[in-house]
Amino acid sequence: MSELSRLNMADFPTDLIRNFSIIAHIDHGKSTLADRYLTGTISVNHGSNKQVLDKLKVERERGITVKAQTASMVHDSRDKKILLNLIDTPGHVDFSYEVQRSLAACQGALLVVDASQGVQAQSISVFHVAKEKGLEIIPVLNKIDLPAARPDQVSAQMEATFGIDPSKIIHISAKRGIGIEAIIEAIIERVPPPKGDIHEPLAAFLFDSSYDRYRGVISLVNIKSGQLRKGDKIASCYTRKKYEVTEVGVMHPEQEPTDVLNAGQVGYISCNMKDSSEAHVGDTLYRVGEPVEALPGYAPSKAMVYAGVFPVDSNDFPKLEESIRRLTLTDRSVTIQRESSAALGQGMRLGFLGTLHMDVFRQRLEDEHNANVIITAPTVPYKVIYRDRTVFISNPTNFPDLADATSKVSEVQEPVVNASIIVPEEFLGEMMDLCYSRRAVELDHRYLDSSVSSSRVILTCQLPLSEIVTDFFSQLKSRSSGYASFDYEDAGYKSSSLSKMIFLLNSKPVDALALIVHRSAEHDVGRTWVKKLRDLIPRQLFEVPIQAAVGKRIIARETLSANRADVTAGLYGGHYERKLKHLENQKKSKQKMKRIGSCSRWEDSPLPRQFGISIAIQQQPKPVCLVSFAGVIEESHENAYTRQISMQRNAWSRDNKTQTTLIALHHHHRMSL
Repeated sequence: MSELSRLNMADFPTDLIRNFSIIAHIDHGKSTLADRYLTGTISVNHGSNKQVLDKLKVERERGITVKAQTASMVHDSRDKKILLNLIDTPGHVDFSYEVQRSLAACQGALLVVDASQGVQAQSISVFHVAKEKGLEIIPVLNKIDLPAARPDQVSAQMEATFGIDPSKIIHISAKRGIGIEAIIEAIIERVPPPKGDIHEPLAAFLFDSSYDRYRGVISLVNIKSGQLRKGDKIASCYTRKKYEVTEVGVMHPEQEPTDVLNAGQVGYISCNMKDSSEAHVGDTLYRVGEPVEALPGYAPSKAMVYAGVFPVDSNDFPKLEESIRRLTLTDRSVTIQRESSAALGQGMRLGFLGTLHMDVFRQRLEDEHNANVIITAPTVPYKVIYRDRTVFISNPTNFPDLADATSKVSEVQEPVVNASIIVPEEFLGEMMDLCYSRRAVELDHRYLDSSVSSSRVILTCQLPLSEIVTDFFSQLKSRSSGYASFDYEDAGYKSSSLSKMIFLLNSKPVDALALIVHRSAEHDVGRTWVKKLRDLIPRQLFEVPIQAAVGKRIIARETLSANRADVTAGLYGGHYERKLKHLENQKKSKQKMKRIGSCSRWEDSPLPRQFGISIAIQQQPKPVCLVSFAGVIEESHENAYTRQISMQRNAWSRDNKTQTTLIALHHHHRMSL
């Protein structure tokens, strides 16, 4: 490979440029393949595997790609130097928006499939996205060196699923470097060059951005036409603001300054853009005085899960808000809205594409911006149709009481998704049982291959989104012994029989404990909640009833017995009526306390503010269940689960010298305790 810094970028007209992306299911070897033939960082002799394109700390810790990365290289082919621009994409369904943005800047895509795992759910999803955008797809079968590899059987799966000719599938091993040259030659031969003319007015498509504390916003652009040089005056079609270009270059894979970016090339620009809100993904940049028609942008992402983010110290809110806005420069799928909580103060309500997306965003806030935050339990947005208006509600506290005739609610709808599960045939019954237990409808299945030894089935159904954001993924992996793969896409809203459940302590409602549950699960959820609250709430000097109510109906009840002093301890001998007199006086006093007293609630107790609305629970050797005001946590990603518990446990121990932990993360309406 040639060094880009030694070359003149003007030597690469559009016919010598190839822009492509790598798409695949998670853990099928995308990043390993990219590092192998782009950066040469994998040494077969020493066995090292340094993932250069996985630049974020969270990516290295978790072993997954969460951010699309761009890199360029020059390849010598038949006495010609070809400029190859690659975009490595994530494989998890929660980061599908990154894939869509990346494919918009490419003309081809490598579809990588693991030879040992075969075609999986996300493989099908990304294939159809690439087809819709008209990209040239090059099928690649990776990990053929593994003992469990089944190249012939997986090739037949790809032919049956995608309609791909098996003779065009390239067999490789990214780890050992087998077949890498064949991929590069296929990219040069099959992927069409980008269209564009350097003599036309400048039109640069902004598809990604990041923030540098010294240079401001760094934008990744795809030059559709014209040329862009250092010192050029450019303007934004979206904001109409003008900037001066201070640096242009390409990613190799780090930033390499160059003299010019020509039509068809992908690179970065720095233009003294200081305000993070000015960089809009999908924007068109043009030279001042030469306006152009704005290029088609991206369809906005639709948030699937909402959660509140609050600073530990209320004085840090301005810093947290700016950190979130800068972080969303690299993650445009996050929606932002200010929120205020009586317990936690000022914060932000963020919308995410999934629970893993939410947890990764939280970790990036901590790693990259040193933010100390609380993230409340995730909820899904419900559509409440009144007689005169329609409202979207994601906070259970704001959900109307449907039992109240004056609420004027005509209908309540919940978000649903079209889910697809690929699983070996022997686990089909378990998967169907899991889907039915989560209120699945329109269940259907078909076989992907007809192998007698290991046939696989794709199961499709429609599921409520609220059933997926709990422990669905962990149950899926558990019941299939880890063999099932899962993917879903938005299917709009569907009418549902939902109700608002509130909890009463000593006959007084606690609004922060409100839940939105399906009517079929009212009794199960209510009974489980009151039993758990009875164990968690500290005992009072008087008897406290704990009740779960839907409207005016009491669904479940538990009684928290009172702390009793031994008032007869000092009485020795004498008539038994002496003891009865003291016990009767104690009974009357407790009845009076119950009438005029109030239950000591956690937000009023001397807990540190950072754990505001959380409930204290005794620390076990390994926490089994964590409860927040919005529900029970059942975290499917164990490394994030353990890390968050450890962080909050240490903070709590430092402040209070006790072995108690508090947390507010994920909710679980089904309460699988």
